[in-house]
Amino acid sequence: MSQLLQAQPTDSPEVVTLRRELAWAMLKIQSLEEKLRKRLIAKYGASAEKLSDKQLELLEAEPGVSGEEVEAEATRDTEVLVRRGAQKERRHPGRQELPESLPRVEKIVKLDEAQCLCGQCGQCLEVIGYETSEQLDVEPAKYFVVVTKREKRACGNCGQAGVKTAAVPERIVDKGLASDRVVVDTVISKYCDHLPLYRQSAVLERETGVEIHRATMDGWVMRVGELLGPVVEAMKRELLAGSYLQADETPVEVQMRDGTGKNHQAYLWQYSRPGMHGRGGAALFDFQMGRSREGPKKLLRNFAGILQTDGYAAYDKVGAPGMVHAACWAHARRKFIDALKLNPKDADSARVVAQMNAIFAVDAGAREAGLGLEERQAARREKTQPLLDGLREDLLRLSKSALPSSELGKGVSYTLSLWKRLTCFLDHAEVELSNNRAENSMRGVALGRKNWIHVGSAAAGPKVAAILSVAETCKRMGIPVRDYLMAVLPGLRNRKLSEVAGLTPEACAASRSRG
Repeated sequence: MSQLLQAQPTDSPEVVTLRRELAWAMLKIQSLEEKLRKRLIAKYGASAEKLSDKQLELLEAEPGVSGEEVEAEATRDTEVLVRRGAQKERRHPGRQELPESLPRVEKIVKLDEAQCLCGQCGQCLEVIGYETSEQLDVEPAKYFVVVTKREKRACGNCGQAGVKTAAVPERIVDKGLASDRVVVDTVISKYCDHLPLYRQSAVLERETGVEIHRATMDGWVMRVGELLGPVVEAMKRELLAGSYLQADETPVEVQMRDGTGKNHQAYLWQYSRPGMHGRGGAALFDFQMGRSREGPKKLLRNFAGILQTDGYAAYDKVGAPGMVHAACWAHARRKFIDALKLNPKDADSARVVAQMNAIFAVDAGAREAGLGLEERQAARREKTQPLLDGLREDLLRLSKSALPSSELGKGVSYTLSLWKRLTCFLDHAEVELSNNRAENSMRGVALGRKNWIHVGSAAAGPKVAAILSVAETCKRMGIPVRDYLMAVLPGLRNRKLSEVAGLTPEACAASRSRG
């Protein structure tokens, strides 16, 4: 077919025109086939990526195809290979060790009385050691009522000094029915374990017989979000004082009380500091009612460091003068992976993905070797620069032959348009190849909104964002969220602003490492 499309020296002008029109028509057919396959994959799920176009056509012809049928069809061709042992068996990693930080409760299993006697002389056997094994165990949650008695004193001699009563202990919710632990557990269950309040209310009634309406629980949650507001402001100052941020955004539904019964699509914008090794730095969620530039423009107005994002235009023209924009190689590679999903035989997309994988491999090798920033940068300049030169030449060639509306064409256009931002990591040692860490921080929101559906109101948005900011930052830094909230929340409203700066998760982690 390629020979048919190539112009020949003996071709007349009419034949040359026909060949050109045929080549264009074939590219157009390829683009339409990609769009159709993309629609079918979106309809039938990730398993459909493994199916041929013929299999997808058969599924489309069948009414009411279930997800189980798609999965079965996707795995049908590989079952024989699996049975024949075509796949390598994974080596068993060995018995998993339980964390040393967990408390140990010893349980000694003694021999039966008859076994304690020597079979030869009849004397009692001595204990010479133990065969030891460990199992993870749990105690079910135990609910109880805390009765707080505040001491009252009066003078028994003259009776003129009046009555003195012990101070009221500081609590998260004043005069509330629930203790601080119950309030904190409610917040964690919703935003870390993605358990909506109506389910928590049902569990509490089942386990204790106490009926607490979810509206009351929602009041607890909003109180926690309100108290964490000053902490999040201090976290924001910490982040903006740094030199490198990653950003991403995700939609979240907001319940509108305007009588229409419809939700409004708002956005949570996330700004975070990645870490080269370890868990990374703080993560800040900023609630905005829209996806316009105004959100990042306001938050980043004084930031003059490096901002790494995807190609979304709202991040353009934000920040202070001199701010450097960095792009994400994972987003660029994903474009070509999507092209391969639609056309597994696309040699051009496969080649580009392989070239990008080689670029990622250089940084992966640096991580495995435990290299510092400067050592990694030297490896990048030595090994990555030639890979980038070859990739750019390939992309420029493909830009002249790939149909712009095809997935391959879109990937080529996206990557070349952001080339300067994609390659700025060669000039800035701290920049990572991707902002995957920022994207991963969004997974909790994505899982949560499938369960708690929406934010209750526009006013609740910043409070939800504050809770998510603290929870994600604690997770990144290896701080137990429950311990942090229990330590910080009681009495937080009485703290001076100058004291709050020392209460952020990052400040607490630094204090703990020094201690």
